[in-house]
Amino acid sequence: MNEFPQVLTIAGTDSGGGAGVMADLKTMQARHVFGTAVVVAVTAQNTLGVQDFMALPTKLVDEQCASLATDLKILACKTGMLADAAHVHAVVENLKRYDFGPLTVDPVMIAKGGAALLADDAIQTVRDELIPLATVVTPNLPEAEKLTGLTITNNATMVKAGHALQTLGANNVIIKGGHEANPQTANDFVLLADGTAFWLSAPRVATVRTHGTGDTLSACITAELAKGQSVASAIKTAKAYVAGTIQETIQVGHGHGPLNHWAAPSNEVTVHDA
Repeated sequence: MNEFPQVLTIAGTDSGGGAGVMADLKTMQARHVFGTAVVVAVTAQNTLGVQDFMALPTKLVDEQCASLATDLKILACKTGMLADAAHVHAVVENLKRYDFGPLTVDPVMIAKGGAALLADDAIQTVRDELIPLATVVTPNLPEAEKLTGLTITNNATMVKAGHALQTLGANNVIIKGGHEANPQTANDFVLLADGTAFWLSAPRVATVRTHGTGDTLSACITAELAKGQSVASAIKTAKAYVAGTIQETIQVGHGHGPLNHWAAPSNEVTVHDA
């Protein structure tokens, strides 16, 4: 009973199916773990953008967490869209109350189409309360800048931001370089708790079908941690999986299309020492 790997996403929905809880559950299924969800907010969203969203009452967030804790054996969890400071705090309190295993924090702030998914006053709460609980934190470049106060313009400043995030309390850091200007490769910087650092690189694909990449990466890390993989192995697997979901594109929607969660991990990801 209860021995199959079970994982949890605490995030917002995406009615268009490409990001948020929907992308998390698809990723978890593809990586052969059983996915569960605590819904923090509901969005009206498609590949063209976010039209509206509403956060659920924090009492319902509490009740969802309690419900899972009384029955399931959650081995790893992740957070995504958390809406505002009150909801970030509520999630933090539940993560302290229940043992949901190692925590991957995807500090979601802005949707692919540009809509704000985290209130400005919540960034400090993420920084002060959520990041210190993180086994892994997975910001993109704009999110890393918001969290650290640094301007990231090159590899050296990515490395500096990684160390700054560790100073905030995160054990392991991956800063996603998808927003960088390099036209050939997308380079992610990884800094582990033991001080080991390396770069992960994948060829860029000329496509707008990258909606949900951050959610998918963090969900894959969560799945691999639940299966007993090391943090380094989980991050490498997640990078390869996301690269595959971008390379094997599917045609859905008229805007920033979703990933192909059926795809096999790419064999084109390379690892470089930092």
